[in-house]
Amino acid sequence: MKMPFLRLADFALLPVRLKGSVVAIGNFDGVHRGHQAVLQCALDRAEKSDKPAVVLTFEPHPRTLFRPDDPVDRLTPAAEKAEIFRLMGFNAVVEQAFTRKFAACAAETFVENVLCGVLHVNSIVAGDNFYFGYKRRGNPVFLQQAGKRLGFHVNIVDALRDEGGEVVSSSRIRALLGKGAVEEVAGLLGYHYTVSAEVIHGAALGRSLGFPTANMALPSQTNLALGIYAVRFRCASGKIYDGVANFGRRPTVNEVAEPLLETYVFDFSGNLYGETCSVSFFSFIREEKKFYGLDSLVAQMRQDEAEARAVLAEVRPLSPLDRHFTFENRF
Repeated sequence: MKMPFLRLADFALLPVRLKGSVVAIGNFDGVHRGHQAVLQCALDRAEKSDKPAVVLTFEPHPRTLFRPDDPVDRLTPAAEKAEIFRLMGFNAVVEQAFTRKFAACAAETFVENVLCGVLHVNSIVAGDNFYFGYKRRGNPVFLQQAGKRLGFHVNIVDALRDEGGEVVSSSRIRALLGKGAVEEVAGLLGYHYTVSAEVIHGAALGRSLGFPTANMALPSQTNLALGIYAVRFRCASGKIYDGVANFGRRPTVNEVAEPLLETYVFDFSGNLYGETCSVSFFSFIREEKKFYGLDSLVAQMRQDEAEARAVLAEVRPLSPLDRHFTFENRF
């Protein structure tokens, strides 16, 4: 019988049955196609050697610790990463707390005390840009040498390049989001970029205009370009609806200082307040702009709705992950 997927907060919590695993190590923010290549290598090796497969990652993102005044735009929060690992077929993820004490751990200590002493790893799989330990002194070559000395196998996976020869990376994806290039981002991720947040009360202007919206406040470091997007909206129940979303400051009426994500969910009626829901971005429709009068605003909103419906009627899943997140249970 297949054991349930485990999400653990410390490597010391790994149960005995999962020691001796094939372990994929990395931050994996975005779990993009390059990360998926590393993860799939670990899964393949685990199957071949008849060992469990575990992901070792770190929370929070190291930049949050070292540069708290300039937090990174997280492409996939921990819960979403864990769900992707589960869907891919891993047995567990260890979300190791990344603290000052942990960051000060020497690379040699991490390998000998953690990988060998606690996890008893069978194999390690990492990307070719994986660095670890105090002052990042651990690198792929160091890891391979340690594996030969201590008796575990090491697979280093080369960075994945797209069809144009560019490396697929989280930083590149963040830059594209800043331009609103969500279709290109989806190609790099292998699924559509998604954000999750609690639905909050707004000014109810959309309802009065015939376009009621589900409003979400995203983290201030969110790098998504302001504008109008064709989206899919996933309720807490798992049901998915098409929609059109405005990420912006509402310059026409009741302008706000911090951008809000306001989604008009097609063919839906109900109360979403207080629910944590998700929005997946399929296409950038236009930039946000100020209208001089509500009539012209409403006319543009109708046009945006029509364009979003047309776009979403033609989309197809990019991968099994994309099918799960944005196509299953669609209404």
